Amino acid sequence: MSTSTSAGSSARFAAFDRTTSLWGPITLALGLLISLAAALYAAFGTGVGVTPLELATAVGAVLATFGIIAVIEPVSYFPILGRSAMYQAFLIGNIANKLLPAAIVAQANLGEKPGTRRAELIAGSAIIGAVLVHITTLILFVGVLGTWLVGMLPAPLIATARAYILPAIFGAVLLQSVMAMKSRRTTLVAIAVAAVIVFVVVPLAPGLTYFATALAVILTIAASWFARARTPQSPEAGTGEAGRSTRISEPSH
Repeated sequence: MSTSTSAGSSARFAAFDRTTSLWGPITLALGLLISLAAALYAAFGTGVGVTPLELATAVGAVLATFGIIAVIEPVSYFPILGRSAMYQAFLIGNIANKLLPAAIVAQANLGEKPGTRRAELIAGSAIIGAVLVHITTLILFVGVLGTWLVGMLPAPLIATARAYILPAIFGAVLLQSVMAMKSRRTTLVAIAVAAVIVFVVVPLAPGLTYFATALAVILTIAASWFARARTPQSPEAGTGEAGRSTRISEPSH
C-alpha cells in the first residue's frame, strides 16, 4: 500500500515539476519583457531626453554594484524555497523582507525542514498568502488610508520606525531560520563566518563590501560541509523524499 502510494506521489510530483519547468520560465520572461517595455518607454517615449549612452552607463553602474546579487540570491534562497516557489518569489519581488520570512515561518510552524518537497509546497502556499495579505494591506492602508495615516503619525515615530523596521525583519528571519534548521553546528558556523566578514574582512578590504554577502554564503556552505557530523543518520531520524511524499498523499483515517 505504501509503495503504491509513494509511486503515485512520485508521478504527481514529476507532473508538477514538468508544469513548473514550462510555465516558470515563461512567466518570468513575460514579467521581464513587460518591465523592460515600461522602462524603455519611460526613457525614450516620453521625451525626457535620455540618450542610449546615458542608459548604457546607468545600466553598467547598476550591474557593477548589484550584479553579484543576481548570483547570491538564487543560491541563498533555493535551499529554503525550492524550484516552484523560486519562480513565484522572483516574479513577485520583495523576497528577503516579505516572501522568505513567510516561507520560513510557515515551514517552522508545520514542523518541516527546508529542502524537502513538502517544504517547497509549504513555501509556495506561504508566498501566495503573503501576496494576498500584502495586496490587501496596500489597498487599504496605502491606497485608501495611506496619506491620512502617515500625516497623523508624529515625525519622531516615523523616524524611529524607519530605523528599526528592517533590522527587526531580518532579526525575525534569522531566528526563524535557526529554529527551522535545528542545526546548532551550522548556526554557529554561519554566525562566526558572518562576524569575521563584517568586522574583519570588510574593514581591512573595503573593496569587498559589495561581495561580503557572497563571501559569507560561500564560506558558510564550505565551512558547514567540513564541520558536519560524520556519524551516519539513523533511519528513524531521516526524512527522505519518499517518506515526505508518502506523508503528503496518505489519507487520514
